[in-house]
Amino acid sequence: MTNIKNIGRFCINDSEGYILNDARPEKVDSIYNDLIKTVVETYRYQLQSDLHSVYIRGSIPRGLGIPGVSDLDTLCVTNKELKEIDLDWSKKAEREINEDFVDVNGVEMSFFHLDNICNTTRFSIIPFMIKTHSICVYGEDLRDQLPSFKADESLANEHIINLKSNIEQAKEDLKGNEDKEDILDCCVWIMKIIIRAGLALVMEEEKQYTRDLYPAYEAFSRYYPEKKEKMLQALEYAINPIENIDELISYLDVMGEWMIETSEEWLLLHNPHKERNMLI
Repeated sequence: MTNIKNIGRFCINDSEGYILNDARPEKVDSIYNDLIKTVVETYRYQLQSDLHSVYIRGSIPRGLGIPGVSDLDTLCVTNKELKEIDLDWSKKAEREINEDFVDVNGVEMSFFHLDNICNTTRFSIIPFMIKTHSICVYGEDLRDQLPSFKADESLANEHIINLKSNIEQAKEDLKGNEDKEDILDCCVWIMKIIIRAGLALVMEEEKQYTRDLYPAYEAFSRYYPEKKEKMLQALEYAINPIENIDELISYLDVMGEWMIETSEEWLLLHNPHKERNMLI
């Protein structure tokens, strides 16, 4: 069991409140070099001329990677829209890379069309992640072509707009599920969503953003002290997921429903038309 630790930090803002990217190539621990090279070579071999660029994001390019614990989150930008059949190879590639490299908890490969990245009049999470949390490890770096972002309602909305459907989907996926690994994955997934939505609820007041779970939990708890223990439980589930479906559904029925109700109140105030992507 992993103990909850006060680790992670908020993103740095500039004097105007724009989020600065503190990911740097020099912050990447050398133990990940062969892994990153393998991921890039896999993208290049499979996509060839369709590949535009490759990025890594998350804790590793920020110098916060923990060997054997941290994931390597990667994304590639493609020159054309790819169909699902074009990506049949990717899950197998992920499995093989995960088996070959034990310094990470897992590798994620994801794919996004260039036109969708550069259309940035409305908030979109992938351009945001490239701009504020990523480094380019292959191809043309798009970061300078993307707008700057603040910890504002357009970013908060990204974590709130789908919260209800995410919680409902989690409960549906858990019911009757006999796949241990699937239950654990679902537990981690939905608890991270709840914690980050908790930060989103207070983002206008905090004017800060983080994807790190502990500071997000702390920020939420400052404004909702009566729900601190419940959010701490979500943090526990995210770090040490459980297989007990009844316990998880019970949590989602109580804290999850409160989060839905509170998020609906936020949307009524900030996004009454429930736009999926708000104007930047």
